[in-house]
Amino acid sequence: MNDAHNTHTALVTGASGGIGLELARKLAEEGYDLVLVARSADKLEALAVELREQHGRNVIVIASDLSRPEAPEEIVRTVAEAGLALDVLVNNAGFANYGRFHENDRRRELDMIQVNVTALTHLTHLLLPGMVERGSGRIMNVASTAAFQPGPLMAGYFATKAFVLHFSEAIATELSGTGVTVTALCPGPTSSGFQERAEMENAKLLKYGMMSSRSVAEYGYRALMRGTRVAIPGFSNRLGTLAPRLLPRKIIAKLVGNLQDSE
Repeated sequence: MNDAHNTHTALVTGASGGIGLELARKLAEEGYDLVLVARSADKLEALAVELREQHGRNVIVIASDLSRPEAPEEIVRTVAEAGLALDVLVNNAGFANYGRFHENDRRRELDMIQVNVTALTHLTHLLLPGMVERGSGRIMNVASTAAFQPGPLMAGYFATKAFVLHFSEAIATELSGTGVTVTALCPGPTSSGFQERAEMENAKLLKYGMMSSRSVAEYGYRALMRGTRVAIPGFSNRLGTLAPRLLPRKIIAKLVGNLQDSE
């Protein structure tokens, strides 16, 4: 609890669009004050106005590029200076790089690892001790169904999401009995602008349909509140994560690569 009004505060990275934006809206609807983090100050400010007007929430906007190694410490310093203790951390920020690894832009590949893995780990390490000390807190790390198998044509991205899943499950076990829970949200293809940024709009995988960002956020919020360790929205997505357990990994990699390929 942060003040006399018993409000709770959640920090959401990647809050300017897609799943992050819808999670921020859902948290505001449920009574949380928000710290919104993303690169786009304009989009964050527009969302902040919406959440203040529609839900009467206190909202802090932090425009920050998580590909900068110093960004997590700057974010946490800003939160501390505002006198806030975070009840929820949503590590949602992330992006993908599409194409053959050896042909992809090296800087973009390394920035992706910085955002998807290093910044997520850094923010968690900075904020988790306070949650443990207070005996309560919830962390959501947004992984992907990509976490369950290798992904040709998005090799680095799939690998980053495997890290997020395994990291989340491991620390969830470490935190048992502390009052702090960790949830790995693993959506499949989602209508969020993600595909356009990755320049993979023509991948065969996408013709099988996508969930809406809102439905993924609703599912994720419920899982977060239950303390579910691994949350996979959508029956077909849950079914798909079973295949790597049943087939040889070489076959799985070939199948995924075929789905990732363009029409």
